Amino acid sequence: MDRNERELTCDTDSKAELNASAGKSAVNVGQASASASSAAGNLGSDFINLLRGFCMGAADAVPGVSGGTIALIMGHYQRLIAAISCFDACVLKMLRKRQFVQAFKHVDGRFLTMLAVGIVVGVVTFLRLMGWLLDNRLPETMAVFLGLLLASVWIVQAYVDRWTLSRVIWFFMGIVFAVLVSRLPAGQGNGNLLFLFGTAAIAICAMILPGISGALVLVMFGSYHMITGLIKDFLKLNISLEGLSQLVAFGSGCVFGLLAFSRILNWLLLHFRSSTMAALMGLMVGSIVKLWPLQRPTPETADFDLKNRVMQYVSPSEWNGNLLQLLLLALGSFAIVMAIEWYGKRRSENAAA
Repeated sequence: MDRNERELTCDTDSKAELNASAGKSAVNVGQASASASSAAGNLGSDFINLLRGFCMGAADAVPGVSGGTIALIMGHYQRLIAAISCFDACVLKMLRKRQFVQAFKHVDGRFLTMLAVGIVVGVVTFLRLMGWLLDNRLPETMAVFLGLLLASVWIVQAYVDRWTLSRVIWFFMGIVFAVLVSRLPAGQGNGNLLFLFGTAAIAICAMILPGISGALVLVMFGSYHMITGLIKDFLKLNISLEGLSQLVAFGSGCVFGLLAFSRILNWLLLHFRSSTMAALMGLMVGSIVKLWPLQRPTPETADFDLKNRVMQYVSPSEWNGNLLQLLLLALGSFAIVMAIEWYGKRRSENAAA
């Protein structure tokens, strides 16, 4: 091979190497870009899930408002129920084998972790604020939550593909059940550990049901102010051994009730989606009686604490407050929820595209 041929061969080999190197660089750049895009997407999803949890926690801190309603409004209700129901024998098997990463993925751990952090922050943040709002700005607060509720009813009705007679019946049964629960008188409660365990198991079921407030269930059992007081004391590092044992009993009841009830609810959503949604929609409509803004305490109980007040409904003609303000608050919260729903749909459509 003469010099010219060798130079031509070297040039050809060099070009091939350069092309291969460029190809590898392009692949690496593409992989890095995809990885960065995925990381950014994960961080964005984490923030959204944190916000969802925060809103759920804020709602669960208020007697009469359900965190399940917020989950439906923000579009993660079914994912939440499905993730909780995945805590099963399969997870225990993975944990025994020390397959922690697989177990974490099996229960949608990243989603649940961010949601749980948001819920805790929401509850802690709003416990004090909501106490003040319910004591001093009850009609305005109820107007905001009424708007949220009506918007969620509008959103949920889209999940019922066709209204049959049985689904209408389930809808009205949900209304009746919610009205009956909301009209039950507040109980006295006690600090018995078994009582707290059972109360927590029932209340946590209500918390994941739209329209039925877990905090309201605690009020009915007479445990709401005791539990919120224990939580406040715990955050201030001012808690006794008895108080700690009561919180542990309450937390254990929450875990038990959540794991047991979520599996039933997930099965219903998988096999009877429209009928279940119709019943959940009824629960939300029925809870309007608890959130109706035009109510005030009776003269005899006006100076009592909120938990001891007896509320009575007032007609618009007899209301001495600002009706326009209440209407604007309700419409404003309704509009915010509908805007969030519209944004969520746009985001889903863009992701699919």
